[in-house]
Amino acid sequence: MITTDYVPGSPCWAEVTSPDVEASAAFYGALFGWEAESAGPETGGYVNFRLDGALVGALSPRMSEEQPISWTVHLTTPDLDGTVNAARALGATVHIDPMDVMDLGRMAFLSDPQGGAVPLWQPRGFAGAEAVDVPGSLMWTELWTPSVVGAKDFYGALLGWEFNDVPMGDQVYSTIRPAEQGEDRYFGGIMGVRAEDPPQTKGAADWHPVFHVADCDDAVIRVREAGGQVHVGPETTHGVGRLAVCADPFSAGFVLLTPSPE
Repeated sequence: MITTDYVPGSPCWAEVTSPDVEASAAFYGALFGWEAESAGPETGGYVNFRLDGALVGALSPRMSEEQPISWTVHLTTPDLDGTVNAARALGATVHIDPMDVMDLGRMAFLSDPQGGAVPLWQPRGFAGAEAVDVPGSLMWTELWTPSVVGAKDFYGALLGWEFNDVPMGDQVYSTIRPAEQGEDRYFGGIMGVRAEDPPQTKGAADWHPVFHVADCDDAVIRVREAGGQVHVGPETTHGVGRLAVCADPFSAGFVLLTPSPE
């Protein structure tokens, strides 16, 4: 599960890109009850999301037509420069070189060899989300990729991720945890997709945050009422819970999950 004890290699922050910050803020406010606040005039329109006062995510304006509209998941590292150099050697593409973000930390933005976004964060004054794994917050992450083997090779070598393969129908779902952590520290999964599998349409890797909701069916109604899309579900997966695959009005994808009490 996602925790606020951010060990190296774990996700610490989810952020969505939008061509219309006000519209996206209104959508997520209606869906989760998030309150949007400016991160300051020096941040270029960056917005923080809060739930009952706690930071739960962020919203950034789209900077160019080429920039994908999507959710991304920031991964922690204690040595940003070393991690970026290692990523290059493993076939990653570096889009933003390591840079300071005020006194909050250092960041870089990469894509993995399958095209998946890899935002890296070296914390200083800001460690990450203040509330996770409660209704209205991030509780899991999924990497949908055209090459599960390639993704596991890349992230295993770069961040030391450890995997556990779980049969799921005719596929294998690989759960992820940071290196040398216990069974309770699995925070996400990797699943294979094809270009023709909806809602995956580009044949490139794509991260999807999974948000905890108290009632998935009610949340799906709010998604539609607020102008979003529901691609799959709601449906019940044994041992997991009731889930739906959705997208916001600008097609940034995410998953809603009411976890099973089992």
